[in-house]
Amino acid sequence: MDGALIVDKPAGMTSHDVVAVIRKLAATRRVGHTGTLDPFATGVLVVLVGRATRLMQFLNASEKEYEAVIRLGYATDTGDITGRPLPTQEDAPVAERLAREEIESAIASLRGEIEQVPPMYSAKKIQGRKLYELARRGEHIERQAARVKITAFEVVEKDGVFMKLNADATLDLTVRVACSAGTYVRTLAEDLGKRLGVGAHLAELRRTRAGHFKMEQANTLSRLTDLASARGIHEAIISPDETLAYLQALNVSDDQVRRISNGIDLECESKFENQEHVRLRDGSGRLIAVGVYDENKRAVHPKVVLAS
Repeated sequence: MDGALIVDKPAGMTSHDVVAVIRKLAATRRVGHTGTLDPFATGVLVVLVGRATRLMQFLNASEKEYEAVIRLGYATDTGDITGRPLPTQEDAPVAERLAREEIESAIASLRGEIEQVPPMYSAKKIQGRKLYELARRGEHIERQAARVKITAFEVVEKDGVFMKLNADATLDLTVRVACSAGTYVRTLAEDLGKRLGVGAHLAELRRTRAGHFKMEQANTLSRLTDLASARGIHEAIISPDETLAYLQALNVSDDQVRRISNGIDLECESKFENQEHVRLRDGSGRLIAVGVYDENKRAVHPKVVLAS
């Protein structure tokens, strides 16, 4: 059983918790995930099974898309709804201070390539230590800003309403965000608040796309459990070749399959970009390896081999 499962992660579970469930359902230890989701977040989590776990390096850098709710009115120590509210110096409710045009202008300023400082409550490691472990011990360390790309950042109106006024006088903005790997949406929420001069945090987060995998392809853990009890979760598995469908493909002969399986370069005249990753498939369309094209050698070097 080799390939990818697209899981709709429920709230309250870590990404590792999901992996543990899939290990039991697939009866294999060879399971991993790409693109960690926080426990309170939901949505698309790509889980790789069997030999397809070797493909993780080709998926980790894919663009992600989210639907989120940013709450304006106060900040929290974690940047999201799970944290403790921080003291506020607000002299008036945010609903009385913020206009639609001001919010849209601040959102527009956060599109494109921007600098982000990783939050203390994150799984990012610095000198081998996870930041959230340090934060829970009350430690705070300096973090270097990283460059990320925000492809889309816009308000999604619900029933024609631009922003929702809550009973506690806070405002909720539902937004769509498409961003590069490594982007922290809660940091984006905090940065929006700073531009508006108010406290802000992430109230909800749902990933709707990871690379070319969309929510429509996602399976709930309940459905996968039912499949495992009935016919097996192989029905929900996406083949390794389809998992990397965004890469260009090159079909090879049986003799070339044997050579590639032994790590021998494949000479070709195909006009790939230098250092471009290429799917190498046998006659039946089965992914046997992912190679890297070298324009000087005019050859594809097998980087990851799946075929035995």
